[in-house]
Amino acid sequence: MIANGVGEREDNEVFTLLKKPFYPIGDSLRTYLKTYGREVRLPVTYNDLNRMNYSVPIKDKNGNFTDWEQVLYEIRDWEYLREGLVNIYSILKTKGDPTYTKNLDVQSIDYCPFGNSNPFRIKIINKTNNNYDHFYVKKADASRIYGLELEHLLSPNRLTYFTSQGTLIEEHIPGIPGDIFINKYLDQPETNLVRLAKEFVKFNERCFVRLLGDMRSYNFVVNVIPDVEDVQYRFRAIDFDQQSYEARKNLYRPQFFKENLPFVQTVVSALTKESVEQYQMEERTLMASRLTIIRYRLLDLLNIMSADEISSDEKLSQLKNELADHLKSARHLHCKSMGELVKANLKHLLQKNLALVQEVKRMYA
Repeated sequence: MIANGVGEREDNEVFTLLKKPFYPIGDSLRTYLKTYGREVRLPVTYNDLNRMNYSVPIKDKNGNFTDWEQVLYEIRDWEYLREGLVNIYSILKTKGDPTYTKNLDVQSIDYCPFGNSNPFRIKIINKTNNNYDHFYVKKADASRIYGLELEHLLSPNRLTYFTSQGTLIEEHIPGIPGDIFINKYLDQPETNLVRLAKEFVKFNERCFVRLLGDMRSYNFVVNVIPDVEDVQYRFRAIDFDQQSYEARKNLYRPQFFKENLPFVQTVVSALTKESVEQYQMEERTLMASRLTIIRYRLLDLLNIMSADEISSDEKLSQLKNELADHLKSARHLHCKSMGELVKANLKHLLQKNLALVQEVKRMYA
C-alpha cells in the first residue's frame, strides 16, 4: 500500500453513481455570483437551445458513435441563436466587446443527452482563418457552481464561467481526456511516467481535500506541456456535478475508480512511498498558499455553501462518519451540511500547511 491509500485498491467495491437531482441557485449564492462578476445578462438561454427541431448522431474519427448529437433548428430560430451565441462567446473572451464578432460564426451546436447537465456544445469558428473554439451551455445547478468556484479558487487552474438565472455558460477546458490518454499515450516510450505519476498524486489530493467527486478518467483531461528538457503534465477536472454530493469518501479519491487503474499502477511502479508523501505535502502547501490569498472570498463561498442544500441528509451522515473515521477527526462529526464538511476538511487537512505558510510570511515580512 502506498502512502495514504494511493495504490490501495478495493477490488470488491463497485461504484454506481445515480443521476443526481438539480439544486437551484439560492438568493445568497446568486448575490455571491453578482458580487464576483459571474452573473450576467445573456442573449440566449438553455431553454432557447432546447427548442431543437431534430438531431443527428455524431461519430468520431474512427466511425464510432459518440455520446453527442448535432442538433438542428428551424431557420428563424437558427438565426436568432447564431447571433446570441456569438455574443455570448464575446462575453466569455472579451467581456462583451463586439469589435471582432463580425469575424465569428456558429459552425455547429451539439447536445449530450447523457449525464447530469445535458450540455450543449457550441462550436465557434473564425471566418477569416477557420480557427475554432468551443463553449458549453448547461442548466445552472448550485452544486456544480460550487465545484467550479472551488476549482477556480483552490486549484492551479483559473476558470471562466457565467450564470444567468437558470443558464450556466462554461468555457472549454482543453486537454486529452483521461480515458483517451490511457489508450493512446500512456504506453508511449516518450511518456515520462514519473512526472505523470507525480501529477496524478497531486490531482488525487486536490480532489479529496475539497471533496470533488466522480473523477473517473472521462471526467478529467491531461495537459501535456513541453518543458526545457522534457514535458510536464497537469490533470484538470472538467466535470463538477459531483461536488460534495455523494456519501462515500472514496468517491472523492480518483485512485479508487477502476477507470483510473492504469494511472494508479503507474504511481505504484514509478514512485516510492516517500515520494508520494512528498507530492501530497507539496499540493497541500500550494492549496494553503492559495487559501491565504483568497481567504475572504473563499469564506464567503463556504458560508453560503454551509447554509445551502446540495445533497441529502443520508449522504451527509454517511460521508461525515466515514471522513471522521478515516481522518481521526471529531470536527467532521459536528457538520450539519456538505458546505460545513468541505470547510472542516480544508481545516483538518491544510492546518499544518497553513501554519507553515504563515511562518514563512513572518520570517520574510
